[in-house]
Amino acid sequence: MVAIFSFTGTWDDGVDVRGYLYWSLLDNYEWGSYEPTFGLVAWDRETFARRPKPSLAWLGEVARTGVVPARTN
Repeated sequence: MVAIFSFTGTWDDGVDVRGYLYWSLLDNYEWGSYEPTFGLVAWDRETFARRPKPSLAWLGEVARTGVVPARTN
C-alpha cells in the first residue's frame, strides 16, 4: 500500500491519476516460498478457505471515497 501514499503528492501536484492496480488478490506461492504475504485475501493452504485481510477493507475505502488516510507508520 506504500505506493498509494506516493499518489497523494502526485495528486497535489495536479497529475490526473485515474487508476491503480493492486498486484495480487491472493497471497501466493512465488519464487519458491509463500512468504512474504502481500495479497488482499489470505487463504488456508490446507482447506483453501479465504479470509479478507484488513488491507482489502482499507483499499476498498480509498476506492469508494477517493481519500487516502494519513500514513500511521
